[in-house]
Amino acid sequence: MGYITRAMDRRTLLRTGSIAVAGLGLGGCAGKTPQSEPVRPSTGGVRPALDLVPVNASWGRVIHTTVGLRPYRASGFIVKPEKLDHKTIVHDYGHGGGGMSLAWGTGYLAADMALAHGSRRAAVIGCGVTGLCAARQLQRRGFDVTIYAKAIPPHTMSNMSLAHWSPVSRVVAVTGRTPQWDEQFRFAAAIAYRELQLLGGRDYGISWIDRYVPMDAPPPERVDSARALLPAYLETRLDVLGPGQHPFPLPYATRESHMKFEPAIYLDRLMRDVILFGGRIVIRELEARRDLMALPETLIVNCTGLGSRDLFDDQELIPFKGQLTLLAPQPEVNYETGGGLSSTSGHAGVSLHMTPRSDGIALGGTGERDEWSLEPNEEARQQVVDGHIELFSSMRAPWRTT
Repeated sequence: MGYITRAMDRRTLLRTGSIAVAGLGLGGCAGKTPQSEPVRPSTGGVRPALDLVPVNASWGRVIHTTVGLRPYRASGFIVKPEKLDHKTIVHDYGHGGGGMSLAWGTGYLAADMALAHGSRRAAVIGCGVTGLCAARQLQRRGFDVTIYAKAIPPHTMSNMSLAHWSPVSRVVAVTGRTPQWDEQFRFAAAIAYRELQLLGGRDYGISWIDRYVPMDAPPPERVDSARALLPAYLETRLDVLGPGQHPFPLPYATRESHMKFEPAIYLDRLMRDVILFGGRIVIRELEARRDLMALPETLIVNCTGLGSRDLFDDQELIPFKGQLTLLAPQPEVNYETGGGLSSTSGHAGVSLHMTPRSDGIALGGTGERDEWSLEPNEEARQQVVDGHIELFSSMRAPWRTT
């Protein structure tokens, strides 16, 4: 089967970006859409031969398991201003698993909204990826920024992320989307993609990697509603590999390139950048609105994620619990895997995801709706690890593919 390709329509991107801004009343954002096409990996010709080394998956190589809670809202993330007595609050939260991908874009929107406030001193609440990106976007607009947070990297929820370009993560579960929100999403995704791409290869822990998804049959044309939200140029080329063209135990596999992030490296660099450009980070837990009123800044950007449920009474927020089990690092593994393998094992319904990082081989694939526990789900851990052991023990190696 031939390649499935998508071309970028730059005029459409600029037009929809302008519509998004007009619909949201964000003033000058329309002219700030990226002005040039991002440089993409080659979409033509044959890729160089690539060695796929199986992951040495075993229980004896397990380092530890981490748990994170994704802040999910049924109507999607929220970026909007609100008056609270004499203070202005700009909300930027509720990304539901897409925060690592979208934070630069929603931070851009939040920072532009902050320009309407008279003061150029801003408090950012939260030091995960959303708060750090919002802080940098504010600094670029001339704001003096102080971040207030009860935890900083490496002890934030963002550090628990599988962390790859996945802006539509959990969007498929969003039931209350509106056309206005969809346009806001497209604009944020376009901004974030450009920012992340510029950081690749600059010691921010951002790089390009091929992801393989084994499957029983060739994939259908990608027409699901979540992907349709993205500007055309953000869709990656999908290569379909048939029997004998890949080393995996199912007949077919897809391959596509995307960006991955190493959370420990990426978040640490963002935090250092905030400080380098004159920002301050204050360790302080803000438990109630009276704590906000006590801050010296009259402009506050709220990036508290699930904390907004109590701090701002957003009862729509619920967690999507996820967990990662890390195996000992294996530097020769230079690809990712994803997708379910129910036809080859008894682990029906478990979606297996593997990504190599410098701190270990991250195995994931779980998502528990409205689950607040930070304790690992042992049954899910068993299924994820055993599923990957089965996958990689069935993989033919060494394997060179083009």
